Amino acid sequence: QVQLVESGGGLMQAGDSLRLACAASGRAFNTYDMGWFRQAPGKEREFVAAITRGGDELYADSVKGRFTISRDNAKETVYLQMHSLKPEDTAVYYCAAGLSIRVLRVESRYDFWGQGTQVTVSS
Repeated sequence: QVQLVESGGGLMQAGDSLRLACAASGRAFNTYDMGWFRQAPGKEREFVAAITRGGDELYADSVKGRFTISRDNAKETVYLQMHSLKPEDTAVYYCAAGLSIRVLRVESRYDFWGQGTQVTVSS
């Protein structure tokens, strides 16, 4: 079992930067692939970014070049650094964890989820 707790959300303005954090506890964090997903009002949850246990990164096209995912295995935390925020980035952001995920964009491949943190970007 892995428990995930997101933090860092807030009310931002377009163009701002924000860093989300996801603190993990439980089984060995460094063995998990980690992902960030988001769900906007009235929309399905979508993939944002992922980082494998080996440090390989993957991004959705909509955030590529603006968002950076990273992990600190010593702190058992994964981060999502967001720059140049847009109103369309408004969503609840979820952290997820899974083992040996072959298709990082697919949420069903992740076994553990956090409760989410709200990010609101005003224009």
